[in-house]
Amino acid sequence: MRRTLALTTAAAVLAGLGATAYATTPVADRTKPASRPLAGLRILLSNDDSMRAAKASNSDGLGLYELRRAMCAAGADVVVMAPWQVQSGKGTAVTNGGALTAQRRTALPAGYENDCAGAPSGGAVFGVCLAEGCAPDSPSATPADTVKLALRGGLAAKVGWRGAPDLVLTGINSGPNIAASVNDSGTVGAAVAAIDQDVPAIAFSSSGDASQLYFPRENYRAHAEFGARFVAGLKERGLLTSAFALKVDYPDVSAGQRAGAPVWTRVGDGAVAYHAYERRGSGDTFDIALGLCEGDEREGECVENRADADSTWLLGEGHVTVAPITWDRTYGTPVDARRELKAVQRYVEREAPRP
Repeated sequence: MRRTLALTTAAAVLAGLGATAYATTPVADRTKPASRPLAGLRILLSNDDSMRAAKASNSDGLGLYELRRAMCAAGADVVVMAPWQVQSGKGTAVTNGGALTAQRRTALPAGYENDCAGAPSGGAVFGVCLAEGCAPDSPSATPADTVKLALRGGLAAKVGWRGAPDLVLTGINSGPNIAASVNDSGTVGAAVAAIDQDVPAIAFSSSGDASQLYFPRENYRAHAEFGARFVAGLKERGLLTSAFALKVDYPDVSAGQRAGAPVWTRVGDGAVAYHAYERRGSGDTFDIALGLCEGDEREGECVENRADADSTWLLGEGHVTVAPITWDRTYGTPVDARRELKAVQRYVEREAPRP
């Protein structure tokens, strides 16, 4: 069974597609970083949802502020350079001409103003637009643009950082980035832009609630607090690597269900959602819609053939899923950094924190 929706709801519909319920644990009671395990770590934070956090659906950057909050609480020095407008689905796209402006946001979303007040950079937040000065309706830089700008002079110019940050984090995205959608994801694309520049990177994405239209703060916060402990474990073991990026997706826990333990997965070879094109009458125009794979699909792109697919473990079983992502599109190339890859897999499977 398939159905299509107007693309204006595409970012929302990828969430809440049926994660299995687990034992109830209130989000507020989950373990927070007990100390400051990320002290001294410099983190660049970006996303593809923008830095606005203004929509009632929480789909335009609220996850970024939850991630910023958790990383600063764990002791990291965090700077945000994120798209000026929502840029979902931009993948690794870059802008080839014109000008970029990195404009500092002075009035942060309510409740997040002082999260990074003690950090050396003060948790500075910049939105990046395609203009000489950013106005509310200015066109936006892509997610990959923001990371490339930051690493190629933006951080040095705006906050005085010399050399690259220790880590680039992208997200938390509004909706999971799994299966075929990974190739379109600006959240993943921004992480790939970082490892292109030899900087370790992790892309975070969270499910929405069962309505598929709303992205609860509870999901973002649970993921962010897990993410801080996850990064701390990688740092402690010397496993922050630029040989590949990590993609970490979190299930819906907004109704009190608990996320399952992290699972090492592959990107699924099927689709959960896809672009559909519906012709208007007999003319030349096609409306862009979002196609959804639902139920027990047995044909076409909706078929999932991998038992270790991220979509199966996230949506079907309710687990946190972790998958390695690389920039190298050469088919059949030998796996580089095999020892690092095995070490990170072992960490995820045996030693990573539990939600």
